[in-house]
Amino acid sequence: MSSPISSRHLEPPAAPPEPPPPRAPAAVTAVELPARRPSPAVRRQRRAAWLFLAPACAMVAVYVIWPILSTLWLSLYNWDGMTERTFVGLANYAELLQAPTFYTALRNNVIWLALFMLAPPLGLALALYLNQAVAGIRLVKSLFFAPFVLSGVVVGLIFSWFYDPTFGLLALIAGHGIPVLGDARYATFGVVFAALWPQTAYCMILYLTGLTSLNPEQIEAARMEGARGFALLWHVVLPQLRPPTFMAIVVTVIGALRSFDLISVMTSGGPFESSTVLAYYMYDQAIKYYRLGYSASIAAVLFAIMLVYIVFQLRRLLRNEQ
Repeated sequence: MSSPISSRHLEPPAAPPEPPPPRAPAAVTAVELPARRPSPAVRRQRRAAWLFLAPACAMVAVYVIWPILSTLWLSLYNWDGMTERTFVGLANYAELLQAPTFYTALRNNVIWLALFMLAPPLGLALALYLNQAVAGIRLVKSLFFAPFVLSGVVVGLIFSWFYDPTFGLLALIAGHGIPVLGDARYATFGVVFAALWPQTAYCMILYLTGLTSLNPEQIEAARMEGARGFALLWHVVLPQLRPPTFMAIVVTVIGALRSFDLISVMTSGGPFESSTVLAYYMYDQAIKYYRLGYSASIAAVLFAIMLVYIVFQLRRLLRNEQ
């Protein structure tokens, strides 16, 4: 007879206790931390940076910003430099836009700009030639460096003798005298070609500096791939010469817009103001005719033209760097 089973053994096992409900996270209160003051080393660096920038900022303010503002202010007055100024508003600009000489000067500046752009490619060609390792190249380099160290007055005198229709070298070559500087059709071109001589030398020096910093590994790799001659120049050398090319173009354009010294020496704006440019027209009105306000309006127009070009080039430079 089997033993009876107690009811205790027949009870189901007790369920495990339920875990306590999760507690709500305590509210996090925002604590405002005091702003950290820059360390003494950082403050010294900032102070040193401002101290280094202060002389340059002062020079720019005194010699660039103040003259620009003074010129714009003076262009609103009629003044001969001695008597009392008379406010005329925009009358100087209105007179300038109606003056035929202004458009002649503006056209000549465009001619200068177009022909002056020959200087960078000519300078590059000379730099590539002078960069060769051949006998006597140092003597040849010194001959090409000569125009760069000559002043504009000396260059103007040399080309005035060269163009002289009686005993000039051009008359000996052509067999008869050609009044280049005395003919209104040729005077501007004669002065521009005289100015191209030192400007080409300047561009040549820029490119010679750039050629010394070329990456030889890229050139050797291109030669191993079969690149020769113009293909090597176009695809390997010229991309590495972008900085000197940019500088050569900017300096050439600015030089064409502010051309003055050769015109003053060779033609004085003549004959009959046919070779004048904006810079010489400005000088002519201020020094010869004592019209300082009108001259300032010419300077303001010339500055506006330069400013448009400089801003365009700076935006292009920043875009390329990015």
